[in-house]
Amino acid sequence: MIIPAIDLIDGQTVRLYQGSYDQTTHYTQTPFELRDRYAAAGAGVLHLVDLSGAKDASKRQTALLRELMQQSPLPVQVGGGVRSEADLVTLLEAGASRVVIGSLAIRQSALVQQWLKQYGGERIVLALDVSINERGEKTLPSHGWIEASGITLEQVLDGMLDAGARHVLCTDISRDGTLQGPNVGLYQELAAKYPSIAWQASGGVGHLDHIRSLRAQDGQPSPVAGVILGRALLEGKFSIEEAIACWQNG
Repeated sequence: MIIPAIDLIDGQTVRLYQGSYDQTTHYTQTPFELRDRYAAAGAGVLHLVDLSGAKDASKRQTALLRELMQQSPLPVQVGGGVRSEADLVTLLEAGASRVVIGSLAIRQSALVQQWLKQYGGERIVLALDVSINERGEKTLPSHGWIEASGITLEQVLDGMLDAGARHVLCTDISRDGTLQGPNVGLYQELAAKYPSIAWQASGGVGHLDHIRSLRAQDGQPSPVAGVILGRALLEGKFSIEEAIACWQNG
């Protein structure tokens, strides 16, 4: 599945480079224009990120997200700054099909495990974004990649699986915003180790061959259930229609 992403700061469509707020690109397309464009093309799910709320809870863009989701012609998964059960409930009630939880899954794993049991694995996407060190360890920075946690993906994920986790969005931070290609080997490794998870790949897709690299190969299933696309679509590297056709037909 192709999952187009819209990242938002103060109501504007933006992209960050490798998670840095100091390297923000602003785009002229409004989130409403993009949402409708992606829906008309046949995207299966829309991915919204409240970057203002992720950085500062007082700047959460709840009203905008609600308007985008309640009028959306396609399902929406949304994240950015979910810090409490009240935030989770607010987004679900605002129209989210799934809520994406990142930093809290790292810092308060037991709490998020409780939510998975209460609300179900189909309502929550875990955003476990990795920084791979020289020893090959997949550590998980938190707070929008601003703070190093020292915690590994495996440490967090094992408990989440027991609680019913089903969807995980995984970004190799070193690839994010670069258009240099996804870390295919990472997703193959994760899919083999955790086959019950529907993995969403994010980071690095810059042309259609990168999408092809994540499809089923030589009789082997795709390691991912979906591919998040952001900058490549915004900058016209290919169209949403081309991306969907590539994913479906090669």
